[in-house]
Amino acid sequence: MNRRATLMSYFQAMHLALGDSGWWPAKTPFAVMLGAVLTQNTSWKGVAKAMANLEAEDLLDPAALRDLPVARLEELIRPAGYFRLKAKRLGNLLDYLDQACAFDLAALKARDMAELRQELLGVSGIGPETADSILLYALGQPSFVIDAYTRRILSRHGLVPADEPYEDLRDFFMDALDHDPALFNEFHALLVRVGHHFCKPGKPLCAICPLDSFPH
Repeated sequence: MNRRATLMSYFQAMHLALGDSGWWPAKTPFAVMLGAVLTQNTSWKGVAKAMANLEAEDLLDPAALRDLPVARLEELIRPAGYFRLKAKRLGNLLDYLDQACAFDLAALKARDMAELRQELLGVSGIGPETADSILLYALGQPSFVIDAYTRRILSRHGLVPADEPYEDLRDFFMDALDHDPALFNEFHALLVRVGHHFCKPGKPLCAICPLDSFPH
C-alpha cells in the first residue's frame, strides 16, 4: 500500500469512529491566530479562559489589541500561562500583521503559502507548529500541522521514527496527500482527538482506539 493509501485508511478509520471534528474552536481568523500563540506549552482549558477574557473586552480584533497596554494584555491572558512571554509573542505577531497586510487578513490569505510560511517563521516566537496552525486554521491554506499527538501516533504505528524532524514529518503528509485545506484540517483534528483520548503517553488505550486494527 502506498503512503497516500495508508494515510487515507488511517483517516477513514478515525473519521468513521469519531465523526466530524468541527475544528478549530474560534469565531474569527484572528481569534485562531491568538489561540495558536496562546496554546503554546499549555492546555486548551487555560487558553479558552484567556480568549474569553479578551472577547469580553472586545479585543478579538488586531487593531484593538495593538492599542492595549502590555500590562493589561498580560493580565487578561494570564490563564494561558507564560503570560509575559506570550504577550511579547502576540506583540510580535501584531507587528507582523500590521506590516504585512495592515491587518487585512483576506489580503494575507491570498498570498503564496510558501512565502507566507517563511515570513511567519521569521516572527520571533512563531515556530513551525504555530505557523502551520495559522496558515491552515486561520487562513485556510493547505499546510499540514504537526504536533506531539501526530508524532506519537505515527511513531507507535511504525510509520516514522519517534525523532523525525518537524519538516520531514510535515513532508510525510504534504508529499502524499492532496493539498486540500479541509482534508488537512480534519485529518489533524482527528489525530489530536485520538492522541488525547486513546494514544496517551504512558498507558495507551489501544484496545478501544479507532486505529487498533493497524500495525503497532
